[in-house]
Amino acid sequence: MRASSTDGQNWTELRSVGDFRWQVTQAAMQATRLQLQVAAADGRSPRTVQLDLSQVDPRDVDAGFVKKAGLAGLASEPVLGEVKAGGPADKAGLRSGDQVLSIDGKAIVDAGEIVGLVRAAGASTGASADANSPARAMRWQVERAGARLDLEVTPRVVQEGEQRLGRIDVRPGRAPAMVTVQHGPWDALTLGVERTWDLSVLTLKMIGRMLIGEASIKNLSGPLTIADYAGQSVQQGLPYYLGFLALVSVSLGVLNLLPLPMLDGGHLMYYIFEGITGRAVSEQWLARLQRGGVAVLLMMMSLALFNDVTRLLGLH
Repeated sequence: MRASSTDGQNWTELRSVGDFRWQVTQAAMQATRLQLQVAAADGRSPRTVQLDLSQVDPRDVDAGFVKKAGLAGLASEPVLGEVKAGGPADKAGLRSGDQVLSIDGKAIVDAGEIVGLVRAAGASTGASADANSPARAMRWQVERAGARLDLEVTPRVVQEGEQRLGRIDVRPGRAPAMVTVQHGPWDALTLGVERTWDLSVLTLKMIGRMLIGEASIKNLSGPLTIADYAGQSVQQGLPYYLGFLALVSVSLGVLNLLPLPMLDGGHLMYYIFEGITGRAVSEQWLARLQRGGVAVLLMMMSLALFNDVTRLLGLH
Protein backbone atom coordinates (compact mmCIF):
# COMPACT_ATOMS: atom_id res chain seq x y z
CA MET A 1 0.00 0.00 0.00
CA ARG A 2 1.10 3.56 -0.72
CA ALA A 3 -0.25 6.86 0.58
CA SER A 4 -0.22 10.36 -0.82
CA SER A 5 -1.69 13.76 -0.06
CA THR A 6 -4.26 15.29 -2.39
CA ASP A 7 -1.67 16.20 -5.03
CA GLY A 8 -1.07 12.54 -5.86
CA GLN A 9 2.58 13.25 -6.65
CA ASN A 10 4.60 12.38 -3.54
CA TRP A 11 3.79 8.80 -2.61
CA THR A 12 4.92 7.18 0.64
CA GLU A 13 5.41 3.42 0.81
CA LEU A 14 3.42 1.88 3.68
CA ARG A 15 5.09 -1.28 4.93
CA SER A 16 3.18 -1.83 8.17
CA VAL A 17 -0.11 -1.10 9.92
CA GLY A 18 1.73 1.45 12.03
CA ASP A 19 2.73 3.38 8.90
CA PHE A 20 -0.90 3.37 7.74
CA ARG A 21 -2.23 4.65 11.07
CA TRP A 22 0.42 7.38 11.10
CA GLN A 23 -0.61 8.65 7.65
CA VAL A 24 -4.31 8.63 8.61
CA THR A 25 -3.62 10.57 11.81
CA GLN A 26 -1.49 13.12 9.96
CA ALA A 27 -4.17 13.65 7.31
CA ALA A 28 -6.87 14.03 9.97
CA MET A 29 -4.77 16.59 11.87
CA GLN A 30 -4.42 18.61 8.67
CA ALA A 31 -8.08 18.05 7.68
CA THR A 32 -7.12 16.98 4.18
CA ARG A 33 -7.81 14.13 1.77
CA LEU A 34 -5.59 11.06 1.78
CA GLN A 35 -5.11 8.99 -1.35
CA LEU A 36 -4.31 5.31 -0.94
CA GLN A 37 -2.95 3.05 -3.64
CA VAL A 38 -4.06 -0.46 -2.72
CA ALA A 39 -2.66 -3.62 -4.26
CA ALA A 40 -5.18 -6.41 -4.78
CA ALA A 41 -4.44 -9.75 -3.13
CA ASP A 42 -5.29 -11.69 -6.30
CA GLY A 43 -2.57 -9.98 -8.33
CA ARG A 44 -4.78 -7.52 -10.18
CA SER A 45 -3.55 -4.00 -10.91
CA PRO A 46 -3.45 -1.64 -7.88
CA ARG A 47 -6.33 0.77 -7.52
CA THR A 48 -6.40 4.24 -5.98
CA VAL A 49 -8.99 5.16 -3.35
CA GLN A 50 -9.49 8.45 -1.56
CA LEU A 51 -10.08 8.81 2.17
CA ASP A 52 -11.80 12.14 2.74
CA LEU A 53 -10.72 13.54 6.11
CA SER A 54 -11.26 17.18 5.16
CA GLN A 55 -14.40 17.42 7.29
CA VAL A 56 -12.81 16.00 10.43
CA ASP A 57 -12.74 18.37 13.39
CA PRO A 58 -9.12 18.44 14.65
CA ARG A 59 -10.51 18.42 18.18
CA ASP A 60 -11.79 14.89 17.52
CA VAL A 61 -8.31 13.61 16.67
CA ASP A 62 -7.17 11.80 19.77
CA ALA A 63 -5.44 8.53 20.66
CA GLY A 64 -8.52 6.55 19.65
CA PHE A 65 -9.35 8.41 16.44
CA VAL A 66 -8.13 5.73 14.02
CA LYS A 67 -10.15 3.11 15.87
CA LYS A 68 -13.28 5.31 15.90
CA ALA A 69 -12.84 5.80 12.17
CA GLY A 70 -13.10 2.02 11.76
CA LEU A 71 -9.56 1.65 10.45
CA ALA A 72 -7.67 0.23 13.42
CA GLY A 73 -8.43 -3.46 13.38
CA LEU A 74 -6.93 -6.06 11.09
CA ALA A 75 -9.54 -7.93 9.09
CA SER A 76 -9.78 -11.60 9.96
CA GLU A 77 -11.49 -14.32 7.94
CA PRO A 78 -14.79 -15.35 9.61
CA VAL A 79 -13.69 -18.89 10.35
CA LEU A 80 -14.37 -20.50 13.72
CA GLY A 81 -11.41 -21.57 15.81
CA GLU A 82 -11.53 -23.60 19.01
CA VAL A 83 -15.05 -24.56 20.12
CA LYS A 84 -15.45 -25.18 23.85
CA ALA A 85 -17.07 -28.52 24.62
CA GLY A 86 -20.50 -28.18 26.15
CA GLY A 87 -20.80 -24.48 25.26
CA PRO A 88 -23.62 -22.91 23.23
CA ALA A 89 -21.64 -23.17 19.98
CA ASP A 90 -20.93 -26.87 20.57
CA LYS A 91 -24.55 -27.61 21.46
CA ALA A 92 -25.74 -25.80 18.30
CA GLY A 93 -23.51 -27.97 16.12
CA LEU A 94 -20.82 -25.45 15.25
CA ARG A 95 -17.38 -26.94 14.67
CA SER A 96 -13.84 -25.63 14.43
CA GLY A 97 -13.07 -24.67 10.83
CA ASP A 98 -16.64 -23.67 9.95
CA GLN A 99 -16.75 -20.55 7.79
CA VAL A 100 -19.55 -18.23 8.87
CA LEU A 101 -21.47 -16.93 5.85
CA SER A 102 -24.31 -15.03 7.55
CA ILE A 103 -25.95 -14.42 10.92
CA ASP A 104 -29.66 -13.52 10.99
CA GLY A 105 -29.48 -12.78 7.27
CA LYS A 106 -26.51 -10.42 7.59
CA ALA A 107 -23.51 -11.40 5.44
CA ILE A 108 -20.35 -11.83 7.53
CA VAL A 109 -17.03 -10.76 6.05
CA ASP A 110 -14.94 -10.27 9.20
CA ALA A 111 -14.59 -12.23 12.44
CA GLY A 112 -15.09 -9.06 14.45
CA GLU A 113 -18.69 -8.89 13.25
CA ILE A 114 -19.38 -12.28 14.83
CA VAL A 115 -18.28 -11.06 18.25
CA GLY A 116 -20.41 -7.92 18.02
CA LEU A 117 -23.57 -9.76 16.95
CA VAL A 118 -23.21 -12.45 19.61
CA ARG A 119 -22.67 -9.86 22.33
CA ALA A 120 -25.71 -7.91 21.16
CA ALA A 121 -27.90 -11.04 21.20
CA GLY A 122 -27.50 -11.26 24.96
CA ALA A 123 -28.38 -7.62 25.64
CA SER A 124 -31.69 -6.71 27.24
CA THR A 125 -34.27 -5.45 24.76
CA GLY A 126 -35.80 -2.95 27.15
CA ALA A 127 -35.90 -1.58 30.66
CA SER A 128 -38.52 -4.17 31.65
CA ALA A 129 -36.47 -7.12 30.41
CA ASP A 130 -35.83 -9.79 33.04
CA ALA A 131 -32.18 -9.88 34.08
CA ASN A 132 -32.38 -13.70 33.97
CA SER A 133 -34.09 -13.94 30.58
CA PRO A 134 -32.28 -16.03 27.97
CA ALA A 135 -30.50 -14.57 24.99
CA ARG A 136 -32.18 -14.27 21.63
CA ALA A 137 -31.74 -17.26 19.32
CA MET A 138 -29.66 -16.53 16.21
CA ARG A 139 -29.85 -18.04 12.73
CA TRP A 140 -26.40 -18.96 11.43
CA GLN A 141 -25.41 -20.13 7.97
CA VAL A 142 -21.99 -21.76 7.79
CA GLU A 143 -19.98 -23.59 5.17
CA ARG A 144 -18.35 -26.90 6.14
CA ALA A 145 -16.50 -29.16 3.72
CA GLY A 146 -18.19 -27.44 0.76
CA ALA A 147 -21.70 -27.82 2.19
CA ARG A 148 -23.88 -25.03 3.57
CA LEU A 149 -25.58 -25.61 6.91
CA ASP A 150 -28.29 -23.60 8.66
CA LEU A 151 -28.02 -23.70 12.44
CA GLU A 152 -29.80 -22.06 15.36
CA VAL A 153 -27.43 -20.74 18.01
CA THR A 154 -28.61 -19.44 21.38
CA PRO A 155 -25.86 -17.62 23.31
CA ARG A 156 -25.59 -17.83 27.06
CA VAL A 157 -25.91 -14.54 28.93
CA VAL A 158 -23.17 -13.08 31.12
CA GLN A 159 -23.41 -9.96 33.24
CA GLU A 160 -20.62 -7.38 32.99
CA GLY A 161 -21.46 -4.56 35.35
CA GLU A 162 -24.90 -3.34 34.31
CA GLN A 163 -24.63 -4.78 30.81
CA ARG A 164 -25.89 -8.17 29.59
CA LEU A 165 -23.76 -9.77 26.89
CA GLY A 166 -24.00 -12.93 24.84
CA ARG A 167 -21.34 -15.65 24.74
CA ILE A 168 -21.15 -18.84 22.67
CA ASP A 169 -17.74 -20.11 23.88
CA VAL A 170 -15.89 -20.16 20.58
CA ARG A 171 -12.84 -18.31 19.31
CA PRO A 172 -13.72 -16.71 15.93
CA GLY A 173 -11.24 -15.74 13.27
CA ARG A 174 -7.82 -16.77 12.12
CA ALA A 175 -4.65 -14.88 12.83
CA PRO A 176 -4.01 -12.48 9.90
CA ALA A 177 -1.07 -13.15 7.63
CA MET A 178 2.00 -11.40 8.97
CA VAL A 179 5.04 -10.17 7.05
CA THR A 180 8.26 -9.28 8.84
CA VAL A 181 9.53 -5.83 7.86
CA GLN A 182 13.28 -5.38 8.26
CA HIS A 183 15.63 -2.49 7.50
CA GLY A 184 19.38 -2.31 7.23
CA PRO A 185 21.37 -0.45 9.93
CA TRP A 186 21.62 2.82 7.97
CA ASP A 187 18.00 2.79 6.81
CA ALA A 188 16.84 1.93 10.35
CA LEU A 189 18.85 4.84 11.78
CA THR A 190 17.51 7.25 9.16
CA LEU A 191 13.91 6.15 9.66
CA GLY A 192 14.33 6.36 13.44
CA VAL A 193 15.56 9.95 13.23
CA GLU A 194 12.75 10.90 10.84
CA ARG A 195 10.05 9.32 13.00
CA THR A 196 11.47 10.91 16.17
CA TRP A 197 11.38 14.31 14.48
CA ASP A 198 7.83 13.75 13.19
CA LEU A 199 6.61 12.67 16.63
CA SER A 200 8.26 15.68 18.26
CA VAL A 201 6.63 18.07 15.79
CA LEU A 202 3.26 16.33 16.21
CA THR A 203 3.53 16.63 20.01
CA LEU A 204 4.25 20.36 19.77
CA LYS A 205 1.36 20.84 17.34
CA MET A 206 -1.03 19.02 19.65
CA ILE A 207 0.08 21.11 22.64
CA GLY A 208 -0.37 24.30 20.62
CA ARG A 209 -3.82 23.25 19.41
CA MET A 210 -4.91 22.35 22.93
CA LEU A 211 -3.85 25.80 24.11
CA ILE A 212 -5.93 27.57 21.47
CA GLY A 213 -8.87 25.16 21.69
CA GLU A 214 -8.41 23.43 18.33
CA ALA A 215 -7.68 20.07 19.98
CA SER A 216 -9.36 18.36 22.90
CA ILE A 217 -7.61 18.49 26.27
CA LYS A 218 -8.65 14.83 26.60
CA ASN A 219 -5.48 14.05 24.63
CA LEU A 220 -3.50 14.83 27.77
CA SER A 221 -2.83 11.52 29.52
CA GLY A 222 -1.26 10.66 32.85
CA PRO A 223 0.37 7.67 34.56
CA LEU A 224 -2.80 5.54 34.71
CA THR A 225 -3.36 5.66 30.96
CA ILE A 226 0.36 5.13 30.28
CA ALA A 227 0.35 2.04 32.51
CA ASP A 228 -2.82 0.74 30.83
CA TYR A 229 -1.42 1.17 27.31
CA ALA A 230 1.91 -0.32 28.41
CA GLY A 231 0.10 -3.45 29.57
CA GLN A 232 -1.80 -3.69 26.29
CA SER A 233 1.39 -3.27 24.25
CA VAL A 234 3.13 -6.03 26.25
CA GLN A 235 0.35 -8.43 25.31
CA GLN A 236 0.94 -7.67 21.61
CA GLY A 237 4.63 -8.53 21.79
CA LEU A 238 8.04 -7.04 22.46
CA PRO A 239 8.21 -4.86 19.30
CA TYR A 240 4.93 -3.12 20.20
CA TYR A 241 6.10 -2.61 23.79
CA LEU A 242 9.43 -1.12 22.70
CA GLY A 243 7.63 1.13 20.24
CA PHE A 244 5.31 2.33 22.99
CA LEU A 245 8.29 3.07 25.27
CA ALA A 246 9.92 5.04 22.46
CA LEU A 247 6.72 7.07 21.95
CA VAL A 248 6.50 7.88 25.67
CA SER A 249 10.19 8.83 25.78
CA VAL A 250 9.87 11.22 22.83
CA SER A 251 6.73 12.83 24.28
CA LEU A 252 8.33 13.31 27.71
CA GLY A 253 11.47 14.69 26.08
CA VAL A 254 9.49 17.29 24.16
CA LEU A 255 7.50 18.26 27.27
CA ASN A 256 10.72 18.59 29.27
CA LEU A 257 12.04 21.12 26.73
CA LEU A 258 9.04 23.43 27.00
CA PRO A 259 10.04 26.90 28.28
CA LEU A 260 8.51 26.37 31.71
CA PRO A 261 10.33 26.95 34.99
CA MET A 262 11.10 23.69 36.84
CA LEU A 263 11.76 22.00 33.47
CA ASP A 264 14.99 21.82 31.48
CA GLY A 265 13.40 24.11 28.90
CA GLY A 266 12.96 26.72 31.62
CA HIS A 267 16.64 26.54 32.54
CA LEU A 268 17.55 26.98 28.88
CA MET A 269 15.31 30.04 28.85
CA TYR A 270 17.31 31.48 31.76
CA TYR A 271 20.61 30.81 29.96
CA ILE A 272 19.35 32.47 26.77
CA PHE A 273 18.25 35.52 28.77
CA GLU A 274 21.64 35.70 30.45
CA GLY A 275 23.46 35.31 27.13
CA ILE A 276 21.45 38.12 25.52
CA THR A 277 21.48 40.59 28.42
CA GLY A 278 24.79 39.67 30.03
CA ARG A 279 23.21 39.34 33.48
CA ALA A 280 21.44 36.56 35.34
CA VAL A 281 17.77 36.56 36.22
CA SER A 282 17.23 38.23 39.58
CA GLU A 283 16.43 36.13 42.64
CA GLN A 284 13.05 37.82 42.94
CA TRP A 285 12.04 36.91 39.39
CA LEU A 286 13.45 33.39 39.78
CA ALA A 287 11.19 32.85 42.78
CA ARG A 288 8.14 34.20 40.92
CA LEU A 289 8.82 32.10 37.84
CA GLN A 290 9.39 29.00 39.95
CA ARG A 291 6.05 29.44 41.68
CA GLY A 292 4.34 30.01 38.34
CA GLY A 293 5.99 26.93 36.87
CA VAL A 294 4.91 24.77 39.80
CA ALA A 295 1.32 26.03 39.41
CA VAL A 296 1.28 25.19 35.68
CA LEU A 297 2.76 21.72 36.24
CA LEU A 298 0.29 20.94 39.03
CA MET A 299 -2.58 22.03 36.78
CA MET A 300 -1.35 19.82 33.94
CA MET A 301 -0.85 16.85 36.27
CA SER A 302 -4.33 17.28 37.76
CA LEU A 303 -5.92 17.50 34.31
CA ALA A 304 -4.01 14.43 33.11
CA LEU A 305 -5.07 12.44 36.17
CA PHE A 306 -8.68 13.56 35.72
CA ASN A 307 -8.58 12.38 32.09
CA ASP A 308 -7.11 9.05 33.23
CA VAL A 309 -9.87 8.42 35.76
CA THR A 310 -12.71 9.40 33.42
CA ARG A 311 -11.21 7.28 30.64
CA LEU A 312 -10.93 4.20 32.88
CA LEU A 313 -14.49 4.72 34.13
CA GLY A 314 -15.73 4.96 30.54
CA LEU A 315 -16.88 8.56 30.91
CA HIS A 316 -14.79 9.91 28.00
